[in-house]
Amino acid sequence: QVQLVESGGGLVQAGGSLRLSCAASGGTFSSYAMGWFRQAPGKEREFVAAISRSGGITYYADSVKGRFTISRDNAKNTVYLQMNSLKPEDTAVYYCGADRDLSDVLLPRHVVYWGQGTQVTVSS
Repeated sequence: QVQLVESGGGLVQAGGSLRLSCAASGGTFSSYAMGWFRQAPGKEREFVAAISRSGGITYYADSVKGRFTISRDNAKNTVYLQMNSLKPEDTAVYYCGADRDLSDVLLPRHVVYWGQGTQVTVSS
């Protein structure tokens, strides 16, 4: 059983930056691919970024490509999401997810383990 705790959300002006963290416990972190997802009010949860177990492979949603960077530190059991050039449409609750296979952290419905989420609000 993997427990995930996100942090780093907050209120930022458009064009600003935030760095989200997701700390994992209860499992062997390097055995899990990790993903970031977000859910805006009234919308379905959507994929944002994913990273393989070793960190060597990453995927991004087209809407964040070139602005967001996912990374992980297996020694610290933590995955990060660096968000730059933030836009009001990035406003959402951001969740991290974990699963054994990278393919399973590309779609929300396949993710087994979820954190509680952290709010990101981008003002215009």
